Amino acid sequence: MVTDTPKPTPSTLQPAPALTRRLILPGVVSMVVVFIAAVLYSGIAVPAELADPGAFVRWALPAMRGTHHTAMSITIASLIFAAALLPRSTKVRRGSADDPRVEVGDEHPSFARAMNVAAVAGVVWTMSAAGVMLLTFWDLAGVPMNLQPSYTTAILDYILQITTGRAWAWMVVISALVTTLALAVRSQNGVGLLAAFSLTGIVPLAFIGHAAGGDDHYTAVNAIGLHLLAVVIWFGGIIVLALLASTLSVPAPGRYEQRPVLAGTVLRRFSTLATTAIILVAGSGLVSALIRITEPAQWFTQYGALVVLKVVLTLLLGYLGLLHRRRVIPRLLAGELTALAAAWRVVLAEVVLMGAVMSVATVLARTAPPTSDDPPAEMSPARLLTGYDLPAPPTTGSWLTVWRVDWLWAAICVFLLAFYLWAFITLRRRGDKPNVARLVSWIVGIIALFYVTSGAISVYGMVQFSVHMVDHMSLTMIVPIFLVLGTPVSLALQVLPTRTDGTRGAREWILWLVHSKYSAVVTHPIFTAVMFAGSIIVFYFSPVLEPAMKYHAGHEIMNFHFLITGYLFALSLIDADPVPKRYPYPMRLLVLLATVAFHAFFGVALMGTTTLLAPDWFGNMGRTWGGSALEDQVVGAGAMWGIGEIPTLVIAMFVMVSWMRQDKRETKRYDRQADRDGDAELAAYNQMFAKLKEQDATQHNHER
Repeated sequence: MVTDTPKPTPSTLQPAPALTRRLILPGVVSMVVVFIAAVLYSGIAVPAELADPGAFVRWALPAMRGTHHTAMSITIASLIFAAALLPRSTKVRRGSADDPRVEVGDEHPSFARAMNVAAVAGVVWTMSAAGVMLLTFWDLAGVPMNLQPSYTTAILDYILQITTGRAWAWMVVISALVTTLALAVRSQNGVGLLAAFSLTGIVPLAFIGHAAGGDDHYTAVNAIGLHLLAVVIWFGGIIVLALLASTLSVPAPGRYEQRPVLAGTVLRRFSTLATTAIILVAGSGLVSALIRITEPAQWFTQYGALVVLKVVLTLLLGYLGLLHRRRVIPRLLAGELTALAAAWRVVLAEVVLMGAVMSVATVLARTAPPTSDDPPAEMSPARLLTGYDLPAPPTTGSWLTVWRVDWLWAAICVFLLAFYLWAFITLRRRGDKPNVARLVSWIVGIIALFYVTSGAISVYGMVQFSVHMVDHMSLTMIVPIFLVLGTPVSLALQVLPTRTDGTRGAREWILWLVHSKYSAVVTHPIFTAVMFAGSIIVFYFSPVLEPAMKYHAGHEIMNFHFLITGYLFALSLIDADPVPKRYPYPMRLLVLLATVAFHAFFGVALMGTTTLLAPDWFGNMGRTWGGSALEDQVVGAGAMWGIGEIPTLVIAMFVMVSWMRQDKRETKRYDRQADRDGDAELAAYNQMFAKLKEQDATQHNHER
């Protein structure tokens, strides 16, 4: 069994009462200094020639944004620490085989402080979000702040009607909910779900980030979202480490021999998380920069210089993280460093540099890029609707040469593929023999997922209903089969380290999800079939389709829904990864046949309709090729019917093969049992019939 619980050493269990103050102060100072320098260099504090909001707004808005981003990062990181990195209680007791240790006793000091930090930072997050919302209004209005009644109505319209105002209003709501729940929730499940919910705070920022409202909207939003996710985990995590430093070196009262070296354990766990964040920061930052800097000479502009400074500071942070992982943490675990000394070396330099990076990023978001993000003055109907020009008429080669990378799904695909390959290689090195066919199936599924979300099917699916239906059916019926056959959950449970200190790492959260009541419901074949059929009805026979195509968030949610629905449907029928309960094979085949019948019924009904679905979208693309929108809809209905039948047949074959294998196993088990007891079961069965025959004969004689 793989564990990540090192043995305690006395030298690492030392209190550090003044550590937090010593670590945070340099970070705050560096953030303020770099912020002022970056503002002065970029010129965003210079009065505007027209519609100037005044000196207070010019300085207060970027400062409030920096405060908001910092508070949000600390809040989310604190919840992640509490959910996955820190022990919740002072003691642990042995539990079940799937959960070796169960938290008991009082709250551990580190967990209690993490939740308190989350609550306090959440208050600052909420207040700063409200402050940015109001300051942004005055900045857009171009007038100094005042209390004139006429602006009250304008502020309300700004919050209800303008995208930026609505986004910041949602941010206030999300932050307020997170803060309130951080004060009330203390269970492992509750804290874990709250940490996941807190990440939704990234979504409004992604939609109003720099360039998110301009040309190439999808790429900008996805790149900003991924960048924010990585920065929140990395930057917030470093600050939380500093805030928790004194508690990380305090053992559980009177029972420290039951605990690992808490400081070393938490540092190592966070180091793994930060490594992933560093890679994501670099990749998403590069994509964002390439959107705004399109010529070599633009790197020498003010904007380019700030980007270069941010890149240099980020690389220094990554280098420091690598040094800490290779030198400081092993020395801490070996007892060569105290928790105080390790925290100084790990956190201090990173807090200072990260504060500088956040200041540069805040100013960068307020600096005009050298390449304009504004769309062209004259736009085609397709660009007005989708944000992109109408693609050329599809040819045979177009299905391989036309691409528009969805960076959100690209990041998901890279992560899933890299993790699977790492797990596969880890098992091979450990002496096990992982299934190569499952590896091939997983790779094919990931490649198919990337193509469906970023290839020609995705591009043409935005303007043609027929290709959109191919996209939908591929996400729901084709990609999930390959992913399910890859058995990713089983592989993850084999290689992920087992926690024995009562905390929940990735393996423990996976086990909790697999064995939860929620999992028992969503993996029931009837439930998955109803969700599968119900999704089609909701998306295509209700007003949901058009907003899902029109809005970026709706489009991504639609893709996630199609993929997850199809994955759960295939998982409930195919014997692959573990689920709470496997239902009889006849029931699975009956559900599958019902799904086939529904597909046929829906396809025929859609082919016969004369009503155009999402008419304001597919009917206004201005296409001069591919037939009319209604004719294309008929083709899409036929594609749905045809594509759905082949994957259904494949799933039916897997169900039948699993059924036959189970029968063979049952037969072999029966034969072995018969060899051991002389076929006692058959003898008892025959004896029962003999007794019944004898009773019948006796009764017949009495009647005579």
